[in-house]
Amino acid sequence: MASSCASVSSGWPAHRAGAVLTIDLAAIAANYRLLDARTPGAVCAAVVKADAYGLGAAQVAPVLEQAGARHFFVAHVDEGLALRQWVSPAAHITVLHGARPEAVEDCVQAGLRPVLNSLEQISQLQELAKKLGRPLDAALQLDTGMSRFGLSGQDVHTLVQEPHRLDGLTLSLIMSHLACSDTPANPANAAQLQTLRAYAAQLPKAPLSLAASSGIFLGQAFHQNLVRPGAALYGIAPNTYGPNPLASVVKLRAHILQIRHLSKGERVGYGLTWQADGPRRVATIATGYADGFARQGAEKGCAWFKGQRLPVLGRISMDSMTVDISAIPEGQIAADDRVDLLTDTYGVDAVAAAEGTIGYEVLTSLGRRYHRIYKNTQQNI
Repeated sequence: MASSCASVSSGWPAHRAGAVLTIDLAAIAANYRLLDARTPGAVCAAVVKADAYGLGAAQVAPVLEQAGARHFFVAHVDEGLALRQWVSPAAHITVLHGARPEAVEDCVQAGLRPVLNSLEQISQLQELAKKLGRPLDAALQLDTGMSRFGLSGQDVHTLVQEPHRLDGLTLSLIMSHLACSDTPANPANAAQLQTLRAYAAQLPKAPLSLAASSGIFLGQAFHQNLVRPGAALYGIAPNTYGPNPLASVVKLRAHILQIRHLSKGERVGYGLTWQADGPRRVATIATGYADGFARQGAEKGCAWFKGQRLPVLGRISMDSMTVDISAIPEGQIAADDRVDLLTDTYGVDAVAAAEGTIGYEVLTSLGRRYHRIYKNTQQNI
């Protein structure tokens, strides 16, 4: 496998796009290696669902494989089918939601491993194993307290009492998911680990997986046999209790569409919610809520120009937002200049804090209208 440090582009052409999103693939690879090094004795997989958290699975997955990932997780069957063309035939792909009844055979025939979340899904895969006349590989998810996906304690009891329900299936992974891993002191973390171990002890022996991104930072006891980082690969902080150890992955710069001078009393945006308390210079920039910047929390948001904070004024529109550039001296900023919306020091977690949400939502909401630059692309994988 060869590599190249050249950048490649996708999305809208640079000369027509209103903003440029730069994605550092080398940083993603470095984050994977950091997480892998923190989990000795466990397989470090890579979660690339939701188009690699919005950053482009076609570009991201080959880089992760070159960095050492051999196991990939997606949410839906079609994500797995698409991923097959971007990774080597040796890569293992697991579908977290399993497959809908009509899609079980498509899933298996493509070499994807379904996660079985219910007795019904177990039965559906077992029927297919009978039809094909061969054992089928599967992962089994257990609900250890989150009440979202997986077999309940009663379901586990049913499998113990009726072991034939697993005939024809090869369980290569037993997994669960932590509900509170971003708060390390929460006792629910230890309780879920204990429940996973207790349930798994009653089932056919298989490797265990509990930790996703934040869970990795809870310590070795939570690593078990396989960890499943997702958001951490893309630079999102695992918790808020210390410095983020992960490399920043994305930068976003948006063009100024127009600059105008306001007098005291003039208002800005839908609902006219912001009013100038004196002379102001404002810039309208080409990014809005259709591009991943929510209306909620807009008054706490900002852009940046050469290190100077530019507060958002009024409500964010679908395609634009307005920022205060009064602190920038006249003549130093003009229409079609670019301002920063995401930087190494003001990333998706900071935007999320302003909006009252989480970095995951900001990252996966970044729109398709950007010109995208992929730096340090790994090629010929």
